[in-house]
Order: sequence, then structure tokens, then C-alpha cells
Amino acid sequence: MKRLLTILLLIAPLLAHAQGSLSTTSNRAIELYTEADNFRVRGQHTQAIQLLDEAISKDKKFVEAYYRLGLVYMTIKNYSKAIENFEKGLSLTTDIRKQKVFWYDLGETYLLTGQYDKASATLGEFVKVENQNKAKLDKANLMLKNATFAKNNQAEKARYNQRKLSDTVNCFAMQYFPVLTADQQELFFTRRLVGMGDDDEDLVVARKDAKGKWGRPASISKNINSKFNEGTCTISADGRKLIFTSCTGRKGYGSCDLFESEKIGNDWGEPVNLGINVNSYEWESQPSLSADGRTLYFVSDRRGGFGRRDIWYSTLDDNGQWTKAQNLGAPVNTQYEEYSPFIHVNGKTLYFASNGLVGFGGFDIFYSEKSDNGWTLPENVGNPINDHEDQFSLFITADGKKGYYSHEEMTATGIPMGRLYEVQIPEDKQVKYKSNYVKGIVKDKNTGKELKAKIELFDINKNSIVSLVNSDSVSGEYLIVLTQGSEYALYVNKKGYLFQSLSFNYSDVTNFEPLIINIELEPAVKGSVSVLKNIFFDVDKYDLKDKSITELEKITRFLKENTQIRIEISGHTDNTGNSQYNQQLSEKRAKAVFSYLIEKGINPQRLSSKGFGSTKPIASNELEEGRQQNRRIEFTIQ
Repeated sequence: MKRLLTILLLIAPLLAHAQGSLSTTSNRAIELYTEADNFRVRGQHTQAIQLLDEAISKDKKFVEAYYRLGLVYMTIKNYSKAIENFEKGLSLTTDIRKQKVFWYDLGETYLLTGQYDKASATLGEFVKVENQNKAKLDKANLMLKNATFAKNNQAEKARYNQRKLSDTVNCFAMQYFPVLTADQQELFFTRRLVGMGDDDEDLVVARKDAKGKWGRPASISKNINSKFNEGTCTISADGRKLIFTSCTGRKGYGSCDLFESEKIGNDWGEPVNLGINVNSYEWESQPSLSADGRTLYFVSDRRGGFGRRDIWYSTLDDNGQWTKAQNLGAPVNTQYEEYSPFIHVNGKTLYFASNGLVGFGGFDIFYSEKSDNGWTLPENVGNPINDHEDQFSLFITADGKKGYYSHEEMTATGIPMGRLYEVQIPEDKQVKYKSNYVKGIVKDKNTGKELKAKIELFDINKNSIVSLVNSDSVSGEYLIVLTQGSEYALYVNKKGYLFQSLSFNYSDVTNFEPLIINIELEPAVKGSVSVLKNIFFDVDKYDLKDKSITELEKITRFLKENTQIRIEISGHTDNTGNSQYNQQLSEKRAKAVFSYLIEKGINPQRLSSKGFGSTKPIASNELEEGRQQNRRIEFTIQ
């Protein structure tokens, strides 16, 4: 609303300037018209409307009064009254300079009300005659494209199934900017108590009960919410890192800054300003965290952008510090405005709002895919999420099947009302790379004590880290996201313990469920065994496959960090085939790992290798699943 008000304050003098003089000769009408503008510029719309109506009563052909009255109604989103006054004023003049001013604003109002044919015709008249104001001509051409696009894509709505969330969740005057944890068990959003003697914004959270229904929202934490405004938050996939916007009451750099809080056990820590690398002396808001909480996207109106407000990003370095923010650039950012970025947990799909791309009019939601060459050309998500009204935010679940967004309406009394919606996303509109997650609890194998451990996820085809999180120091709980299209190695690490590795092949999977895997870490003492689940060989071969490099480097680092440890590398097979052949194959495979470690600088005196063939199974050989477990490489501390 503030954005629209600012634009209209700048536009309002244009009609009077275009004509050179007012169309009326009534001094009283001119006095009322001038007095009305004093109220209009201060946002006192009721008084401005009353005075403009009175000015028109003094002269029914007062062209400029109709125009200015239309602008006021446009500001308060009473578009039917805005159109009525624009049309009346336009009908009273044949001056092309005045007509084109009406055509521009009337065309935009038609677009904002979904009257696409009228918008096209009216804006078409404007672009025919405008030859001086390039900015308005560019915007008019964009609106013309929007009208054509919207008309051609209205039928999309029937393919979605949307519903308003229950009154249990929608229990405030205003609720907006919803975000969920990856397991969809917690829903965070901003609430505002408009018209109830309290205009304060706070962050609240609703949780699902045992039946999968949302409970009543509660304040997220007394450490986060204050008597000042807190809003537009983002949450890491595991629900343990929160970043939110605060504009007053906390020490900051600009008009609004981003703050971070971490959850330990059930308690949120005191918020910390993200610092000058992220925040500036301008306005920062609408953050979105990657699944592991290590890449942050946000909106800022600082200098160096493409338009007035752009999407920027920052990453955590190896020391846990946010790096200097960079502009996301084209094609996402435009010469106009971008809002509310949301990075899907797959880390590849970015949703955002823009009024600088072709859509249904005003702000629409678009998405872009991250590739090796940057971001793809944004695409409009379509109806019913987008329509002729402004849409500012969208959250898509990890599996890509559901979306959450807010919709604002004006009540009959003129008070805004915002409600949260859930929408089923058609299969062909779902994210290209879907995700699920693995979660559980990390414990000491011997004592059962919950542990804080570092959990790393690697793409073993690229030997690159995808995600890094920590399990909770109180509960031991962890959650990490797995995305389609890759093979992953997951490592659970803690000093003084053997690391544990897990393997997930999501190269071709199309339908998968979340996993619950509890991890028991074994202290790194004599006799402890680590099963290496990401060492790969071709069938009946002992040459290490390239995708084994991630695991081999992990073993190398472990040995270099624990110089007092000696290990035995052992090879094992299932019981199929000739036992003598299995014995030789297991010896050669163990030797291959042994040789790799020596090449990487590990002292041979700290290593030994041995093959056991099929003599030491860890699972039944009756089924293929068991045989796969028995075909393995291990190392044992000597």
C-alpha cells in the first residue's frame, strides 16, 4: 500500500501540468480541489474524497477533480469507484494531453480488476500517443503484455485445489508470509492485530497434532517477540535457525534489519543482528534460508541494484560468518521491484514476487531454476495463486505437492483482512527436483546420551558438499534434506568418535518417503568398527570407482586428525559364488583402499589390510538386501 501511495503522490500533479491550467472557472471548486490535495498527500483519504466530491458538485465538468478523485480511490483499492471517476473525467475532455494521462491510470485500474480487454484497448491508446515519458511508456507496454498473458491463462485456475486454512490458524485480523519446516509439522507466520487497538506484528507458530490438524498459533518466543514489530521470517529445514525482520527496538544499521536466532532444545536464543555484510544503512526484509541455513536470500533497496528493491544473497563462510551480500542479478531482478524470495529446500528452485515480469497484473509470483550457468528465465506460476490482484509470497513444501500463501481482502468497513491458504499443486506444475528428508536422533552408542554432531551431505558424483547441519545439543535431533537427481553420502561426525556414513541413491527415484534413522556413534577406541557405505566397485572388480573419492577423502581426514590411531581395512563379500574367489576379491578390494590411503600420505605403519570373503556376514544372505550389506569395506581401530 505504501508503494502505491508513493507512486500516486508523484503522478497526481501530472494531469494539471499536462493541461497547463484547470478546466474549471469556479473559484470555489478550485479552492476545494487544492484543499483536498493537502489531505490526500497526508493519506487522509476520507477528507480528500469529501472535498473532491464537493468540488465536483460546484462544477460537474471539472476534469482534474475526477482524475484526482480516481487516484484517491485507487490508493485505497476501491477500484470500482476509481474507474467510475476516471471514465467520467475522460469523457469530459478531448485534449490529447489530458486523455493520455487518463488512459494510463484507467488502463492500469482495468488490469488490476481483471478487465483485460478494456485494459488492452485503453493502454493501447496511451502507447500510440506517448512519445516523451519513456518510463511510463515502458510500464504501459509491460501492462499490455500482462493483459494479453492474463487473458490467455485464466483457464489454469480449475486445475488447482485451494482451501483456506481453518479458523484455528486464521484467528487474527491479519496473517501472512507463511513458512514451514521440511517435515511440515510446524507452520510459522506473521500475525497483526489490525483494528483491535493493537497494530503490533509478532511471529507465531502452529503445530500439527497427532491427527495431522493444525493447532492454535502461539508466540514463537518471548526472546523474539517484543512490543515492537517482528515479521517476515524464514526457518531452516530442521526448524532450528530462524531469521526475521525487525525495524525498531533493536540495535541495527538501517530502517529495517535482519536478525538471527538459534533454537537449542525447546528454547530460542537471543536474536543477533546479521551484521554489516548482510544489513546496510537502507531497508532489508523478507529473508529466505536454504535448507541447511547456509545461504540467505533477502530483499533490499540499497544502492547497486537493478530496480528500487531487488533480491540479494549471502552465504556462510567456513568460520560461520555471513559473506558480503551480492545482488542476484538478471534475469530474476528487473528495473521494477522484486519481493519475498523463497528458495525451495531442493536449493535449486527460487520463487519470488515481481511487478517487472509478464503476468496477470501488479505483483505476481514467478519461479526460476538454478543451473550451472546461473538462473533460468523466470516463469509465472499461474492461476489461482496469481490473478489481477497483487500476490507477494508463496511457500512450496519439500515434496512439491502443496503451496501456502496469504491473501488480503478489504472488509466492508475498510479494514484489511489477511488469510492463509493451502493449495494443491498440479503434478506438471510441481518443482522439477522434489525433496524429502532424513531425520532422527544422534546418541552415544555406549551410554545412550544425546550428542551434538556435525552432519554433512555430499553429492558423491561431484565430490561436493551439498548441506551441513548440526544435531541439537540437548535432544540430539537432526534433519537434513535429500533432493532428487543425485547420489548422496551422509556423514555424522563428532570428535572422539568414529564417523558414521550412510548412502542414498536418489539418481532416478521418483516417489520416496521421508526416512527416520537414529544414529549411534561409537567412541574411537581400540576394537571400534566403521562400516564404509560409500566405497564402490564394479561387479567382480576391485578398481575403486570415482564416486568412492568422497568416502576415501573422509577416511584420510579422519586419520590425519587422529594421528595416534592405527586401523585395519577389511574386505567382505556375500556367500554367492566360489568361496576362494570371494576371498581373493575381498583381499584385493581391501588392498585398493589401503593403497589409496598411502598415496594420500598416510604412514603405512598405521595401516593393514585383510580380506575375509564371506566368513563374517552382518546380515542374512537369504535376501538381496542382506547380501548388499555383506558386500562391504570396514575399518577397525587396532
